[in-house]
Amino acid sequence: MLTLAWKKTKAFWRQEDGLGMLEMILIIAVIIIIAVLFREQLYTLVTNLFQKVNKKSEEVFDR
Repeated sequence: MLTLAWKKTKAFWRQEDGLGMLEMILIIAVIIIIAVLFREQLYTLVTNLFQKVNKKSEEVFDR
């Protein structure tokens, strides 16, 4: 009886059905947590990048 339960437990542990979805959810959760923690730094970075792009595009199109 104990061996049957142990075999079932091992089989359940090795089962990989749905594992891809769980991994995707965990990755998305980590990305969201990082974005929330560093939102001000990310906002500053994106704002600076857009300002640089705007300056460069003005240089190119003014000529």
